[in-house]
Amino acid sequence: MQFVCNVCGAKCTSLPEELRRETESCAECGSSVRLRALIALLSHEIFGVLLTLPEFPVLKGIRGIGMSDAPDLAERLAEKFDYTNTFYHQAPRLDVTNLDERDLGRYDFILSSEVMEHVPPPVERAFANLNAMLKPDGLLLLTTPYNLGGKTIEHFPELHEYTLASPGGRAVLVNRRRDGSLEVFDNLSFHGGLGSTLEMRVFTEESLREVLRRAGFRELRFATETWPEYGIEHSGDWSLPMAARKGHFHPPAAELALQYREACRLAERTRYDLEQIEAEYKRHSAHHELAHNQWVAERAQNLAWIRKVEADWEKRTEWALDIERARKDAVAEFRRKEASEVEAWQAVTGLSTQLEKVRSELARLRATRWFRLGRKLRAVD
Repeated sequence: MQFVCNVCGAKCTSLPEELRRETESCAECGSSVRLRALIALLSHEIFGVLLTLPEFPVLKGIRGIGMSDAPDLAERLAEKFDYTNTFYHQAPRLDVTNLDERDLGRYDFILSSEVMEHVPPPVERAFANLNAMLKPDGLLLLTTPYNLGGKTIEHFPELHEYTLASPGGRAVLVNRRRDGSLEVFDNLSFHGGLGSTLEMRVFTEESLREVLRRAGFRELRFATETWPEYGIEHSGDWSLPMAARKGHFHPPAAELALQYREACRLAERTRYDLEQIEAEYKRHSAHHELAHNQWVAERAQNLAWIRKVEADWEKRTEWALDIERARKDAVAEFRRKEASEVEAWQAVTGLSTQLEKVRSELARLRATRWFRLGRKLRAVD
């Protein structure tokens, strides 16, 4: 199937079976269904319509904070908002269980993707702190794995002073409870990513609703919609993105008006540029049409000249063939006459030979006495 990645705006092609929650299905930015669904939810909650992140207006009056976002996503969000990405293990650091007072009531929205399942207990304190970080009309956008039924499963409910160790190469968690007793946990589950990725719990939908309500969020929305045009199709009804509202968020009207005015100016410039391009295209087309017509006329003239030359060559060829035939006939006639002349000379030579023979015979006869007698008798001359 084909879709547009709403994170980077790239046109993508993917097999339906590749559209899974955690599978990278955008060849450009590597976004997954989870990440695209979270950005779609952000667009819907802030603007009321679905926009790709590149289409978001630049609203620096909206302040947001992220929790261990991918660098590429954080950069794109920072281009649109007054946005800061944070980490649990490095600067800029944010420990949602132990807030800096300067972060209280400061943010319009918080983006938390696959973080809350790793927060040390009690997780209720972390959700309350997230609520405290938001302005009165702030918005929490959240993804975390959860099941549909039951209650949250806390893997380490008495976690207090703990550390990870690897005896024999196998990871275990060693915890000193508040009463001083020690406990060791194995069969730990770690998720991929930066920072502390030990899975602390598995939420359920019911427990998430309850913990968010108790933290002070008035409205909670699970994004069950699918948007195939953005490559967002959920494989199940669990672990969906959530939007928790502290109040009713309104984008700053003044900035939106400025953005609208700038968009109108950009549209007007674009229209003017388009008109210039169309005019230039028409001039270009007219020039090329004239050049094409000239080329067609010259080609027709060249073809006529070629046909004339071909006809001339045909005549010349026929004339040359006639001359060649006449030459051959003349040569044949010459050969014939030459043969006749030879025959005539041979006949003359034969007659001359016979004449000589006759003269010799006549001389011999004249020398005989009979001839002399005949002359005396006047019988011969």
